[in-house]
Amino acid sequence: MATDTLKSTSGGPAGLRRLLLDNGALTALIVLVVALSALSGDFLTTDNLLNIGVQAAVTAILAFGVTFVIVSAGIDLSVGSVAALSATVLAWSATSEGVPVALAVLLAVATGIGCGLVNGFLISYGKLPPFIATLAMLSVARGLSLVISQGSPIAFPESVSHLGDTLGGWLPVPVLVMVVMGLLTAFVLGRTYIGRSMYAIGGNEEAARLSGLRVKKQKLAIYALSGLFAAAAGVVLASRLSSAQPQAAQGYELDAIAAVVIGGASLAGGTGKASGTLIGALILAVLRNGLNLLSVSAFWQQVVIGVVIALAVLLDTVRRKAGATPVTAGGGGDRGRQALTYVLAAVVAAAVVGATSLLHGGSSAARTEKIGLSLSTLNNPFFVQIREGAEERAEKLGVDLTVTDAQNDASQQANQLQNFTSEGVGSIIVNPVDSDAAGPSVRAANEADIPVVGVDRGVNKADTAALVASDNVEGGRLGARALAEKLGGKGTIVILQGQAGTSASRERGAGFAAGLKEFPGIRVVAKQPADFDRTKGLDVMTNLLQAHPGIDGVFAENDEMALGAIKALGAKAGKSVQVVGFDGTPDGLKAVEAGTLYASVAQQPKELGRIAVDNALRAADGEQTAELVKVPVKVVTKENVAGFGG
Repeated sequence: MATDTLKSTSGGPAGLRRLLLDNGALTALIVLVVALSALSGDFLTTDNLLNIGVQAAVTAILAFGVTFVIVSAGIDLSVGSVAALSATVLAWSATSEGVPVALAVLLAVATGIGCGLVNGFLISYGKLPPFIATLAMLSVARGLSLVISQGSPIAFPESVSHLGDTLGGWLPVPVLVMVVMGLLTAFVLGRTYIGRSMYAIGGNEEAARLSGLRVKKQKLAIYALSGLFAAAAGVVLASRLSSAQPQAAQGYELDAIAAVVIGGASLAGGTGKASGTLIGALILAVLRNGLNLLSVSAFWQQVVIGVVIALAVLLDTVRRKAGATPVTAGGGGDRGRQALTYVLAAVVAAAVVGATSLLHGGSSAARTEKIGLSLSTLNNPFFVQIREGAEERAEKLGVDLTVTDAQNDASQQANQLQNFTSEGVGSIIVNPVDSDAAGPSVRAANEADIPVVGVDRGVNKADTAALVASDNVEGGRLGARALAEKLGGKGTIVILQGQAGTSASRERGAGFAAGLKEFPGIRVVAKQPADFDRTKGLDVMTNLLQAHPGIDGVFAENDEMALGAIKALGAKAGKSVQVVGFDGTPDGLKAVEAGTLYASVAQQPKELGRIAVDNALRAADGEQTAELVKVPVKVVTKENVAGFGG
């Protein structure tokens, strides 16, 4: 796939050292593979290596498109949002509007190209800095995705969902798409006029213009290519999840840029290649996969990934200072040295496979005592309490519990569930980011005979041994009744909604709306999302008070937003304005006790975690479990907060 390498200035006895130094990203990847293979017997298995390929695919495809932009000394922060918008357009047009699937795919591709052209136009003709233009598109594309989908996932057409399947029962289609897009990237960079123009523009834009290049039109084409690759990545991602998620690919633009830079490209422009970008994407995927297998804390994983990215780029900097001179793709680099590089990598990989297969020959023992827990997020006290309850129960029972944080990213959660499956854990507990998106990964666990237990939220179109959950819909009804009765059945209220597209927000909102029908004297004057976040709850509530200063009540779909609303209300909270939250978190219960929060619909999250572990162990041992285990919700007010056990 590579079309260039780096010229070495030394030879002889130092040739091997020079070869590794000249290929810093590849060296880093080999070191990572060796280290993780030695640390985990589950890493170098066929299933896990294929998982790594699948998990790298979306980032790599996005990064290939970003490579064009960075080589030309630009930046594109919009690719993640454009990917989500393109997938949403495909799903919406093919399902809701009845457009033929082939035409819907073309619309998705046109959407990506169109977004790229807008970026290119703003940069070339509007004279906006690339950072600003693409930052604006990041927001616009994400907003349009939410508008089209109304914040809810849209089922993907069955014919397109096959892109997330495997060929012959073992070769993942996303990996094939990644390879094809990589070859296309290498061809464009090394064999086409537009590719040579990218290097010329990135090297010296003014010189390129004076030499006759139509720089403005070239930039239009470059950003259009980035949009095209983003659309392809969005379709592959949605195919894996069997649904278009309006919040999908958040933050992926940073991973894409990191992959390109790790692969040897310079943000100053003029250098970069397809093979380097692929290696950069693989480094990120290998890191996340290996850290999951090693049961590294979800919080420490982010630290480790950041440090390794910095070290990989530092190695490239050392290489450049040592005197290596980059050669542009297709520029006649040392093909023999490049071939030797990959032969060396293959030999090292083969040696590692042989050594670790002997080292970890017995690593599969006692798998039934290991449980994987994938939480939708750990950036919320409710889910932190689920983790604490699960960990307490696992420690008491002597069970090895691995906890991962999906960071509200359905794709990242799919990767984590795949890792658990390839690792062969005894059972899996999943708190889905989205019930539909978790389905394909849970079905893969079903096929591997690994029982899955849902906690707090169910999984659609897959078999679960049990669902341990509170009733979000019933909780919403109870919240509506508590607030309406406190207001005497009349008044105006506002609603702070959770993160758009999440099942918890939909269910709590639906239950609240249903409960409010019993009280026609209560009028909702505003609804705004605050993403389950306290700071956003403060900001949104502050803004709403400007338009509706005389409101009587607030319903927040979790305690964090409710606490933000209380801060915005100030002295009004608990006096002239009554606030009801949801979850029964420690901070929420303190506010209830203080009287600033009238009530919280408490779910007893620690109990959810404890019961989920019990059911996961029963399922792993082949014992019968109840399909639905209900943990009662309870409206906690100042009168009964002292007796609430949590």
